[in-house]
Amino acid sequence: MEHTLTNTTIQAVGTANPPLYLTQEEAFESLQSLFSLTPAERDLYRRIMLNGTIRGRYLGMAAPEEAARTDQDALIGRFTKFARASARDAARSALTRAGLSAEDVDILVVNTCTGYLCPGLTSYVAEDLGLRESVRTLDVMGMGCGSALPNVQAAAGLLGLNGGGVALCVAVEICSATLFMDPDPGVIVSNAIFGDGAAALVLAVRETGSAPRLVDFETTLLPAHREALRYRTEKQRLRNVLSARVPVLGADAADRNIRGLLQRHNLSKNDVARWIVHPGGTEVLSRFEKKLGLNGNTLEHAYAVFAEYGNMSSPSVWFVWDRMMREDPPEPGTWGVMLSFGAGFSAFSALIRF
Repeated sequence: MEHTLTNTTIQAVGTANPPLYLTQEEAFESLQSLFSLTPAERDLYRRIMLNGTIRGRYLGMAAPEEAARTDQDALIGRFTKFARASARDAARSALTRAGLSAEDVDILVVNTCTGYLCPGLTSYVAEDLGLRESVRTLDVMGMGCGSALPNVQAAAGLLGLNGGGVALCVAVEICSATLFMDPDPGVIVSNAIFGDGAAALVLAVRETGSAPRLVDFETTLLPAHREALRYRTEKQRLRNVLSARVPVLGADAADRNIRGLLQRHNLSKNDVARWIVHPGGTEVLSRFEKKLGLNGNTLEHAYAVFAEYGNMSSPSVWFVWDRMMREDPPEPGTWGVMLSFGAGFSAFSALIRF
């Protein structure tokens, strides 16, 4: 079934991060000083953090010492404080870039997987931005790193029901609020590469103009591989499950997903001028490149975002978009594909006409 959205356009994107930035060297020293690591744990942290490609990460903490507070009350408190502030700042940036005000927003969709609030973050973001009481809201929970694109698809659908208007989509994750110390290699990798941030975009229904246009979406769900990548609750806290099979699973899921999306529009991979891919890690990106047979510099913006920020989960793909649009904007009329993947195991894509 085709889901063509003829006049739904991306008007602007804004990004934000918590104020604390640590280089990987600083983060490694903090972990060593705050926690009792075995020699094997210390060696793995050292190899990933000091010999890897990530330079540093933004973290939702007032100071590095807060990482030692791992009780659930402290974690959800940090999530609430920094998710709210980062979401607000990203949203304000996006609205300013779009030349719009809070009064113009008809729909607000916020997604996260790193903390639970009731009411959800839409309540806080709406308050902080001063949105109208009549704004339509939706909180998307539990979809992992890939959930920024389901967020946008939901907002586009709500715009259709609304008969047009303006939608504000916010993806925000405070991954550091799920810090879980354990000798399991998957947990160590998670602690060593995940960072915090938020991205917001403004969608609008426009008959004319040059803004990138959303054309279609595709979803691939593979529950048989659910245990390879997910959060589970352990000791009353969220613990990330990250299997060594993720790069292979991610590339396979992405390939299946994109084939379906492109075939529906009689397009091939060669027709796609820009690939905007979730920077889940260098091995994930490398596997994806090989699986699709992409050229060497195709994913340069994804690699650059991963090196500068680490993996921020769901907002990351919009950081890639923002970097691409600022440094190397695509030619009008060309095709682009956005791809995100994550928990479940799941993959999501969007077809875009620039």
